[in-house]
Amino acid sequence: MRKMLRAAALLLCVFALSANAQTYPNKPIRLVVPYPPGALTDLLGRAIGERLAAVLKQPVVVDNRPGAGTLVGAEAVAKSPADGYTLLMATSTTLGISPALYRKSPIDPVKDFAPVAQVGAVTFFLIANPSFPAKNVKEMIAAARANPGKFNYASVGNGSPHQLFMEVLKKEFGLDIQHIPYKGTLAALPDLLTGKVQLMFSDATVAVPNIQSGRVVALGTSSAKPTTLIAGVPPIADSVPGFDWQAWQGVVAPAGTPPAILATLGAELQRIQSTPEFRALLVKFGMDPSTPNTPEQFAAIVKSDVGRWAKAVAASGAAVD
Repeated sequence: MRKMLRAAALLLCVFALSANAQTYPNKPIRLVVPYPPGALTDLLGRAIGERLAAVLKQPVVVDNRPGAGTLVGAEAVAKSPADGYTLLMATSTTLGISPALYRKSPIDPVKDFAPVAQVGAVTFFLIANPSFPAKNVKEMIAAARANPGKFNYASVGNGSPHQLFMEVLKKEFGLDIQHIPYKGTLAALPDLLTGKVQLMFSDATVAVPNIQSGRVVALGTSSAKPTTLIAGVPPIADSVPGFDWQAWQGVVAPAGTPPAILATLGAELQRIQSTPEFRALLVKFGMDPSTPNTPEQFAAIVKSDVGRWAKAVAASGAAVD
């Protein structure tokens, strides 16, 4: 009798999930953004929410929950019902860097989430003060080796992608370049322009206009794929095989969200990404448009990146208690 009751209960759950997926969505969706208003991820999240709301015929409410390296918002979503009505605007920081950086991470980036779709990627530019004795990455490595401890590089903080990319290069080539953390790229830029620091990884919104004006020299880009944002800047991978880093942005749901709901959301996000208008918006945000991918493809990216970011964090020596 108990077995029959359990089987009946299981069938009821299956029918309930199926019915929910078929009628999804029938109420507002909450999109948690683990960054403050005005940040790139917030602007992107609002652009996605507006377009999702239009096609799903339900409001998409953006809920900003910054803190603890984006883990505050991520934990809130991980603990939410897996019904498709709470989503997370995730980044490679959220599901890659911060879980490795914080000694007691409240989330498991693979087990706690169901990836929906990657929606963009930030390619970083390695830029230098014009007086720096190098015009490309090979010359930078040679200059650093010839002058150990002489040069400084800026980042937006310990554990940031800006720091981790440089630390990966330092570790691979045994370079002695001093790290100086700042509170944001715009805070670091004046010291780069005056030569107090010589090098910096920067996102395109700051790097591209300064490269075009000749105020800085572009040594290379972090992605192995040539950027579409500016011509003539080679990937670092041309000189350092295997160097391939981007800070991606994407949408995830709590683990256990029904596959039919993930498929619905994923299909709509793919359509949004395929429009010329949205791709132009990503470029405006300083992002390389991603090739639309399925939930399964995005899940593979997340899983692969967890280990890569953990190694980069370990190389940097950064940690947060």
